[in-house]
Amino acid sequence: MRELEQLLRRAYDAFNRRDIEVALALMHHDVDWPNAMEGGREHGHEAVRGYWTRQFGLIDSHVEPQRFDTDEKNRVVVDVLQIVRSTSGDVLSDRHVQHIYTLRDGLIVRMDVADTQPSLDGSLS
Repeated sequence: MRELEQLLRRAYDAFNRRDIEVALALMHHDVDWPNAMEGGREHGHEAVRGYWTRQFGLIDSHVEPQRFDTDEKNRVVVDVLQIVRSTSGDVLSDRHVQHIYTLRDGLIVRMDVADTQPSLDGSLS
């Protein structure tokens, strides 16, 4: 688990520094990645690169891993503090989410996002 945590910490660090190439180097060439901003999923390095390039032009998101665990499917579950700001610096979102990773051969092959905070009506979105 320690090696997987180190790999994911490197990925978070690269994302927060906007170093897309370093982050992609930690992913399988056909990675399956959620497009949380526009909906749907991205497949492969080129698609993730394009998604992040668009995202970084519209918002400033910062993710801080808080806790690492594994689930019953042997995926790595990371509790994350996610802060999203406008390009002018206004906080748009400050919440905890879970990132769920499937890894194979030391690379990220899939990531999913689970919202862990209830919405105003009490449900999880």
